[in-house]
Amino acid sequence: MNFAFCSNVVSLRRGLLAAAAAATALAASGSAVAQTKTLYIGMNGGTMEKAYTQYVFPAFEKLHGARVVVVPGTSSDILAKAQANKDKPQMHVMFLDDGIMVRAMGMGLCEKQKPNPHLNDIYPAARFKDDLASGVSLGMTGIAYNTKMFAEKGWAAPTSWMDFADPKYKGKVVFQSMPSSSFGLHGFLMFNRIQGGNDKNVEPGFANWAKTIGPNVLEYIPSSAKISEMVQTGEAALFPLTPTAVAALKSKGIPVEYAQPKEGSVVLMTGQCVIAKNSEPELAQKLAEFLLSPLAQANVLQFGAQIPTNPKAPAVGEGAEQVAKITQWMKNAVTLDWDSVNANRPAWNTRWNKTIER
Repeated sequence: MNFAFCSNVVSLRRGLLAAAAAATALAASGSAVAQTKTLYIGMNGGTMEKAYTQYVFPAFEKLHGARVVVVPGTSSDILAKAQANKDKPQMHVMFLDDGIMVRAMGMGLCEKQKPNPHLNDIYPAARFKDDLASGVSLGMTGIAYNTKMFAEKGWAAPTSWMDFADPKYKGKVVFQSMPSSSFGLHGFLMFNRIQGGNDKNVEPGFANWAKTIGPNVLEYIPSSAKISEMVQTGEAALFPLTPTAVAALKSKGIPVEYAQPKEGSVVLMTGQCVIAKNSEPELAQKLAEFLLSPLAQANVLQFGAQIPTNPKAPAVGEGAEQVAKITQWMKNAVTLDWDSVNANRPAWNTRWNKTIER
């Protein structure tokens, strides 16, 4: 018998069997891929997107055999996309700043979140009206400053919103544009309160801006994306920002620090809502529930400096310190009257563009 021949036949058979097995596996894999459902979630890019895509979504994807794809953008961008596709949504879940979320709810863009244990666990303040949305991270807008510049100038850390009007900061204040930024809106409304106004009456704020903070402003920016660069080039000394955003900048070596204003910061919560009429309502509800879980919230705290709204989320090390600080700062934090703000904001935006940011 020709053993070489027999050996070749056996090898051939093994090769065919291996090929057949590989083909079967490939077909099965192709079938699985075809059956994989994809959820699109609108949220801020940068640090938040990175934390969720690397440390939160993979666990959900494995659990439910699904894919989660981020549609990055500011809250205003995401809201505009959701509104434009209201009848046939392209996204399934969206993250929005709290005030913009209230607007989205009023537009009928959010569907009621189904009862679940994690929804019951979050802070009461993180449950939006009728459970049309829920808070996924807690924060506030206060003052951030360039520590390198402050040290070189021998300046003490800021303590008040009125520090933005201090003449020594002339040409060194950077302020986000009120029409496009929650930070800019918050800063303006706190200044307005100090001048004697409230969330319904902004006349004092507009009347006094030009002779106080206005002369100090180097640039009104549409978002906070330029702050990193402007701090490093020595252009920006003072600007409204959140502790979370400050922590993200510090992690990149940017010389900044957060200061809690004595008049109080403004509560800024990132909310999530399941988009009404979306193509995967059950899976989208499961994602919204998962994002409130202690596991998900602990991971975005650790890797994205997002402060949990679920007190059961474990916090250790720097995360525990951040949570403790936020808890302390929340004692004098201000919650805006969003119904009044949203009703009047279009008129305020127009006035801002005509009289302040010309």
